[in-house]
Amino acid sequence: MTLTPEQTDATIFSRGEHNISRENINEPALKVLYRLHKAGYQAFLVGGAVRDLMLGLQPKDYDVATDATPEQVKNLFRNCRLIGRRFRLAHIHYGREIIEVATFRGHHELAEDDSEGSTRDGMIVRDNVFGTLAEDAWRRDFSVNALYYNIADFSVVDYTGGMDDLKQRRLRMIGDANVRCQEDPVRMLRAMRFAAKLGFEFDTELVAAIVDQHHRIEAVPPARLFEEVLKLFLSGKSQRAIHLLIQYKLLAQLFSVTQRHLFHHPEFLDFIDLACRNTDQRIADEKPVTPAFLFAFMLWGPMNERAKEFESNDMSSIQALQEAGRAVLSQQAAQISIPKRFRLPIRDIWTGQARLRNRRGRRPFWLIQQPRFRAAYDFLLLRADSIEPQLKELGEWWTQFQAVPEKEQKQMCQDLHQASHGQKKRKRKQTAVNNPDTQSGSSDDSPSSDP
Repeated sequence: MTLTPEQTDATIFSRGEHNISRENINEPALKVLYRLHKAGYQAFLVGGAVRDLMLGLQPKDYDVATDATPEQVKNLFRNCRLIGRRFRLAHIHYGREIIEVATFRGHHELAEDDSEGSTRDGMIVRDNVFGTLAEDAWRRDFSVNALYYNIADFSVVDYTGGMDDLKQRRLRMIGDANVRCQEDPVRMLRAMRFAAKLGFEFDTELVAAIVDQHHRIEAVPPARLFEEVLKLFLSGKSQRAIHLLIQYKLLAQLFSVTQRHLFHHPEFLDFIDLACRNTDQRIADEKPVTPAFLFAFMLWGPMNERAKEFESNDMSSIQALQEAGRAVLSQQAAQISIPKRFRLPIRDIWTGQARLRNRRGRRPFWLIQQPRFRAAYDFLLLRADSIEPQLKELGEWWTQFQAVPEKEQKQMCQDLHQASHGQKKRKRKQTAVNNPDTQSGSSDDSPSSDP
């Protein structure tokens, strides 16, 4: 059943009825909450921070909601900066830590300016309306994100049944799920991210809304989708997220070229699955993950297939990868706008797959010094461990090459050259045995033949 503001008042959970402790809230967030409260304003920790604290998780970000206007917040904090056009926000800086403070929002229909509100198809384009605590709660997306921790008495305020949904590990849209997904289709991607991150299940109304509204993702600006895809894949649960995207037919709205490739080559999912698992492990180990690597593995299948077509037309491997890379990235840009600073590294990872096969002379020593060698090498290992086991020997060679001192590296290159040279000699010898003209000295290569 969909709850509405008229059907419920706030449920207040006192300090003894929830498990949030100030000891688990970081110091900058507490400073902001206390200063707002002492200045006479309402101050609540809200959103993902409250949700994660209730689940025993460490919040990544801390957001604060208040009845103070952005200008009033700025007057209280010298380290405050106001940002945003769609809705004014206060960012309070403590070194690298940023506490985001938002004034309670009202419903977008209350906007006096005709430029604010919804577009013709129901999408919200502006939301710059201040409101009350209750209005702020009801305009949030999911019930588990609409819990408010009150610094005044350390209680948790729940207008939308979020506490019960947390206990049931259920993700439920506030209000009419169909309308909310229509207002902002990105909410469907947020649903995927939260379900993957928290291990929650969707409630039946949300499932029906996603099935009915998934095509609306096409209306979201490509630049915004880039940011949302990063959040989805950098949540530390990208492996589960990719399967949710496929299950609910959202992958085609983000990576249509990949979806088409999977239709004809379902085994490519093994590669994506392994790449996502490795990405999640790197995030768990607090290692860096570049967006370029994410897009490189998501688009590798369709790009490589295109490269083979170019290569069949007498184009070199590297040229084919370069041309196919430009074509696929251009096609992908219609859905997700990938910034230029990532497009070149993506292509370098792809062309690196051909360069890693070339181990002649001093080539390996040059390659290993290149800035994106490691990314290309990791990519090669993913291919070898999933869909291209024939690359295992090549991957093992590069693994060993990086581990041994320079003297042994030179010996490895020399051994490789000798083995290659021996194979060529055996091949020429076999050709001569099978060719009588060569044996009789009557071939064009014979010293006695005419120039």
